[in-house]
Amino acid sequence: MFGDMMGMMNKIKEAQHKVEETKKRLDTVLIDEKSIDGLLEVTVTANSHIKSLQISDELLEDKEQLEDYLILTLNKAIQRAKEINEAELAAAAKDGMPKIPGMDMFK
Repeated sequence: MFGDMMGMMNKIKEAQHKVEETKKRLDTVLIDEKSIDGLLEVTVTANSHIKSLQISDELLEDKEQLEDYLILTLNKAIQRAKEINEAELAAAAKDGMPKIPGMDMFK
């Protein structure tokens, strides 16, 4: 019984380690998003950190338009980053978790 428990604890530690490694790796996964007309481009990591912004000179002439573009484009990029992040972390956690009958949390 204690051997099984130790094995499960080791599996859980392994899963935690895989999740931490995945979090670090997601800092290197870049997501590019553009406005519909290409006047604004953003790059974020899968951990939702903004890496770069490219703004057309045309947008610099209209503060309200620029603000709207930033909000819309950044929200799209962050949403994509969130989806990738959640999928990757769920896969890492599921892969390392011990098989406990009745406890299949990650279907």
